[in-house]
Amino acid sequence: MTPKRVRIHYQRPGRGTVVFHEDLVMDRPDVKVTLLREYQGRAAHAGPDRILDAGAPVVWFVYPHLWRDVGRFHLSDGRFTGWYTNLRAPPLLDGDDWTCKDLFLDHWLPAGGGPAVWLDEDELAAGRAAGLVSDAELRRIAEERAAVDRLVAAGNWPPDLTREITLERALALLGE
Repeated sequence: MTPKRVRIHYQRPGRGTVVFHEDLVMDRPDVKVTLLREYQGRAAHAGPDRILDAGAPVVWFVYPHLWRDVGRFHLSDGRFTGWYTNLRAPPLLDGDDWTCKDLFLDHWLPAGGGPAVWLDEDELAAGRAAGLVSDAELRRIAEERAAVDRLVAAGNWPPDLTREITLERALALLGE
């Protein structure tokens, strides 16, 4: 069986749009789960820790009605590193073409424990200074940040489904 593919048009204000081609693993009204088989960007870090390699897989949990999504990040050898929460405007889902607008601020929760951290605050400040983020979006970013902080403090972040659908489980759901 050939998995259904989606094209995610990821708009980065001030930096253009990147299109990701991903396999749709699960399609529910409240969440869409996709598999990006090989991340094509440069390695990502949270402080000194490498959290995502070029060529590594990512399992994404896209919540259509929320202002955030969650990725299960890996290294190129498949080792799971943790959960990356991306703040973004709710996606426009048009068949196999999805459009998302990045809102700069991201959250990292390492798999092995350790403190959760917010990332790219400097990018958000630069985006704000350049007029790339509206006042309404800034308010929403602050609300989302506070919501994630509350959920982390209560031990309720990331969502249970992001713990259940590992890379291996995503591949199994695709029949691999």
